[in-house]
Amino acid sequence: MGKDLNFTHRIAHKACLDLMNQSQHIERVVSNFTSEQIANNRVQLKASIDVVQHLALQAIVFRGRDESSTSTNRGNFLTTLDLMVGYNNNIVEIMAKAPKNATYTSPQIQKEIQHVISTKVKKAIREEIGDAKFCILVDEACDESMKEQLAMVLRYVDTNGFVRERFYGIVHVVDTTAVALKKEIYYLFSNYCLDIQNIRGDEKWDDLLATVISFCKERGLDVPDVNARYVARFGRSRHQQEDFRNEHYYKVDIFNAGIDFQLQELNHRFSEHAIELLTLSSALNPREAYESF
Repeated sequence: MGKDLNFTHRIAHKACLDLMNQSQHIERVVSNFTSEQIANNRVQLKASIDVVQHLALQAIVFRGRDESSTSTNRGNFLTTLDLMVGYNNNIVEIMAKAPKNATYTSPQIQKEIQHVISTKVKKAIREEIGDAKFCILVDEACDESMKEQLAMVLRYVDTNGFVRERFYGIVHVVDTTAVALKKEIYYLFSNYCLDIQNIRGDEKWDDLLATVISFCKERGLDVPDVNARYVARFGRSRHQQEDFRNEHYYKVDIFNAGIDFQLQELNHRFSEHAIELLTLSSALNPREAYESF
């Protein structure tokens, strides 16, 4: 089979021997744990989960440049974990006695905990949407490693009538072509059974644009070319993207932003109870009263 320890067949042979060694099988090892060991493992894992939740909620970076035991700054995750458990002598003792391969503090464990939390959050958002209509807000950007990534936000109306915007995730993409972005969006939707047929867009834009063009023509005003490149009136236009068009500026920065501002003001001024009261009071209208109920 070859003398090289890294030889493919030798590695496969060693893996087969380990699998056949029933005394070291993972199921037998776990079944031999005492109730105290199981409880201690849960305490260690819960401490790591709490730190991950805190750092993720505050958008704080996890890793440090030097995470060795001799480092003066081992990164936010490890230092926060040490600070938190330092106030509980029982946890300190448990973590001190834990095997080196079962401390639940490795970068891989941190990523797995984040993945589990992310999955539960997405599941909760999916349940909140239900079968309602929704729209998506998609943006792309490069991370520090210069890899393209797609960020997606879901916007929908909850059961209480409030507009919600939920960040749904970031995925890495090979490129930013329409086909690549569409593929990733479809893949994300299929994982959580989101029906693509329920997607809706800000729909009155085309009607508004047609009305503006008609208004300008009737009064002999210049009709703006929505396909022309937008030029900012203030600042340095040379910093703008080449594909930044007038339609994008008026639709996204003016039309959509105006609607968002109005929705935020309505949600701020009218509480959940006030909305319910207004909804119920509509039944007092004698016109089509039965439909109100």
